[in-house]
Amino acid sequence: MRKSNTLLGALFIIIGGLLLSAKYLLGDSLINLGPEDFWPMIILLVGVAFELAYYVSLKAPGFLVPGGILTTYGILFFFEAATDFRFAAYTWPIYIIGVAVGLFQLYMHSGKPKGLLIAVSILACIAVLTFIVMLFRIFLSTVDFGLVIPGLLIVVGALLVLGKGIKNRSY
Repeated sequence: MRKSNTLLGALFIIIGGLLLSAKYLLGDSLINLGPEDFWPMIILLVGVAFELAYYVSLKAPGFLVPGGILTTYGILFFFEAATDFRFAAYTWPIYIIGVAVGLFQLYMHSGKPKGLLIAVSILACIAVLTFIVMLFRIFLSTVDFGLVIPGLLIVVGALLVLGKGIKNRSY
């Protein structure tokens, strides 16, 4: 029972930390949690129940797959509810990560079959690549290349001029 208390305690610490960091880093105007926004608790509790079903009995590691998925989604939905779904267009790869988390837990507790690790790796890579593509797209849409290109030319020119002066000095 000690392991399940540790897992549940760690989960509460993570959720509390996410809520506190969202409140103090993003500001009160961004966070809007009311009583109607605690529906993710149902998803989170079902996920934790699946997790505990395995960790209490240490049998049937298949419980870890829905446990990992639902726990990840519950945390995501708490964040989304707290921010009025303002970031939903950017957090959708976490749905892929949730499946990878569940499969990775199964991998860790079922003899580590290579096929599961390959599936987890593919899902994680897809999620990371989509995050990178989204960040790159955001970067490209916010950067004014009318300022960046002249700025880069000035910096490169300055480095060339200063670099030539440094090389010609004799000590």
